[in-house]
Amino acid sequence: MFSIIDIETTGNRFKYGKITEIAIYQHNGQRITDSYSTLINPEIDIPFFITELTGINNDMVKNAPKFYEVAKTIVEMTMGRTFVAHNAQFDYKFIREEFARLGYNYHRKTMCTVQLSRRLLPGHKSYSLGRLCSDLGIVIDGRHRAAGDALATTKLFDILIKNNEQNGRPENRDNLKLF
Repeated sequence: MFSIIDIETTGNRFKYGKITEIAIYQHNGQRITDSYSTLINPEIDIPFFITELTGINNDMVKNAPKFYEVAKTIVEMTMGRTFVAHNAQFDYKFIREEFARLGYNYHRKTMCTVQLSRRLLPGHKSYSLGRLCSDLGIVIDGRHRAAGDALATTKLFDILIKNNEQNGRPENRDNLKLF
């Protein structure tokens, strides 16, 4: 069981940045079983360069829930599941930091689709989500938005699972062992 996640943030530094959007797709190793997506009020100004990249601005998040208001949903949707993301440590560190600010120790097993792609799909010039998806024919509807990038990561994850099985690796998707 997996939770495929993408976030948008106010910057690159998890210690000082905040989450502005999150999307979670629950995946059972065969298909998406549930999803959740929301803007999040970061309670700080969103820098202009982030608005230029994501399209998310201060007006869009001013009435959005704050992180503490969606924290329970995030815990529930990821509990007992592997946290999967493209460049997983980026997303995971931001989420852990947001929980730490609430006094909660958030801990999940992680799986990075960048690392898996390098291992299972060698030979690509770039393993950025945009370029890899382009190479594989995955359309990203909403690039640099949490739901669009998380759904693209889910489609990439499906390809990685199939590639893993075709190369004689374990077929038990509930206990996927790609390393």
